[in-house]
Amino acid sequence: MFPYPPDHEHSITQTKALFLALLCAVWVLTGLVGHDPWKPEDAHSFGLVYHILQSGDWLVPTLAGEPYMDKPPLFYMTAAVFAKLFSPMFALHDGARLVSGFYTAFTLLFTGLAGRELFGSGRGWAAVLILIGCLGMLVSAHQLVTDLALLTGCAVMQYGFTLSLRRPLRAGILIGTGVGIGFMAKGFIAPMLFLLISATMLVFRNWRVRPFFTSLGIASISALPWLTIWPTLLYLRSPQLFMEWAWTNNIGRWLDFAHSGHYDEMFYYVSILPWFAWPALPLAAWAVWQARKKVWHTIEFQLPLTSFIVMLVTLSLVPNIKDIFALPMLLPLTLLATAALTTLRRGAANALDWFGIMTFGLISILMWWGWAGLLLDNHAKITQWLKEYQPGFEPAVNTPSFWIALSATALWLMLVWRVGRSMRRAIINWAAGVTLIWLLAMTLWMPWLDSGKSYRSMVVSLKHALPAQHGCLGSLNVGDTQLAMLQYFGNITPRRHARDACDLLLVQSGQAPVPMENETAWKKIWEGGRSSDKNERFRLYQRADD
Repeated sequence: MFPYPPDHEHSITQTKALFLALLCAVWVLTGLVGHDPWKPEDAHSFGLVYHILQSGDWLVPTLAGEPYMDKPPLFYMTAAVFAKLFSPMFALHDGARLVSGFYTAFTLLFTGLAGRELFGSGRGWAAVLILIGCLGMLVSAHQLVTDLALLTGCAVMQYGFTLSLRRPLRAGILIGTGVGIGFMAKGFIAPMLFLLISATMLVFRNWRVRPFFTSLGIASISALPWLTIWPTLLYLRSPQLFMEWAWTNNIGRWLDFAHSGHYDEMFYYVSILPWFAWPALPLAAWAVWQARKKVWHTIEFQLPLTSFIVMLVTLSLVPNIKDIFALPMLLPLTLLATAALTTLRRGAANALDWFGIMTFGLISILMWWGWAGLLLDNHAKITQWLKEYQPGFEPAVNTPSFWIALSATALWLMLVWRVGRSMRRAIINWAAGVTLIWLLAMTLWMPWLDSGKSYRSMVVSLKHALPAQHGCLGSLNVGDTQLAMLQYFGNITPRRHARDACDLLLVQSGQAPVPMENETAWKKIWEGGRSSDKNERFRLYQRADD
C-alpha cells in the first residue's frame, strides 16, 4: 500500500484527537448534574457553598451557621460562582457541581502536557487516558470535593517541574500557581509537597543546575500572593478564627499526631493503591522495572518517581487518612505508566485489553439486567435485594436516559470490535469501558441511586410533620451536613444548644432512639431518614404540654 499523502495523514490525526477529546468530555461531564447533593461529600461541600450564596460572605467558610475553619475557601468560592452563573439553567447544587468538571478538566490538561513534555509528542493523550481510567478517579472526580482543586494544583505544579530545566520562567510561574491553588484548596499540604519534592530532586546531579534554582525562586514569588492574601484578610477579620484554622485544625493537629505515635493507618494507601490506581500502578511498576538500570539517572523517571515517593510518605503521615486523599499520587503514577507504552510486550497489552473488554462487558450486562429486573419486577433474587436496599423506590423509564445509555453501549461495542490490539488501543478501550460503566450508572441507575442518597424526601416529610403553629426548633446530635440540607431543601433552621428553650426538638441517632432526660416531657411526632441508611434516623419531638 502507498503511504497516505500528508494532508490525509493530518486529517486522521485530527479525527483521532477529536474522538479522544469527546471521550474525555463525556467522562468529565457525566454525572455532574441531575441529582441532589449526596452524602457525605456532596452534601457537606454544598452546605458551605450554599452559605456563600445566601450570605455573600466569601471569606469565612461556614457550615450550618458555624465557621468551618478546616480548609481555605477557594473551591467553595469557585463553586458558588458556577452555581450563580448557571442558575438559570440548573439547580444551585447542579451548577455548583459543575466546578468539579472544571477542575478535573484542568487536571487532565496539565497531566497531558506533563506527559508530552517528559516522553514526547503523542504521549500527552496517553497520560490523559490512563488517568481517567484509574478507578480512584471515577467517583471522586464527579463529586463536590475540594480535593479536586488540590489535584489541579498538583497537576499544574507537576507540569511546571517538567519545564523547569528548559523554561525556568514559565516553569516557576506554573509551579507557584500550582502551589497556590493547592494551598487555597486544602491548606499547607501543597506547600509541603513543593518543598519536599524540590529538596529531594536536588539529590540528583542533573537537577542541581541554575535553571532549576531559578524556577524555584520564581515559584516562591509566584506563590506568595496565594499564600498570604486570604490568611491576612482572615486575620484582620478575626484573629481567633485565624488561629483556629492555622493552628488548631492544621499545624497543631499535625504536631499532636506526630507526637502521639499512633501510626496504625500508615500503610493504608499502600493497601488501596492496587485498585485505586489501577491500571496506572502495574503499568508504572513495569516501566520502572524495565528501566531499572537507568531509572535514577534520567529526568523522565526521576521526577515522577520522586514525586510519588514523597506524596506517599507525606500523605501517609498526616492525621486524616481517606481514600480520596490519595488522588495526588495518581499524577506521578500516570506519568510513569505513560513510559510503559513503548516497553510493554504485546502479549501483556493484549491481556490488559481483553481483561478490560471482558470486565466492562460483564458489568454492563449486569447493569442492564438489574435495571430491567427492577422495571419488570421479575422477582429475581438480585431484584429483591435492590428493592430492599431502596424501599419505596418506584422504577420508571426515562426515555432520554434510556436512549443515551443504549447508544453508548452500542458505540462501545463498535469501538472494541473495530479497534485492533495494541498498547495504545488497550488504554483507549479501558478508558472507554470506564466511561461506559459510569454513563450507565448516571443514566439508567440515577433515579435508584438518588432516591437513597438524597436528603430531599426526608426533609420534605419532616416539613409536613411540623405543627402549623410552633415556636423554635432545637436540635440534638444533628450533624453539620444534615443541618445544611435541612436549610437547603426545607428552609428549616434548627437551633443548636437551645433544647430547653424550644417546643420542638429534632434528634439524630442510630436505629435506637437517644436516651433523653425527662422523657415524659417529650412526645415523638415524626420519625424518618434516608431509605438506604438504616443507621441514620431522625426523630422529631414535641413538648408534651404543648
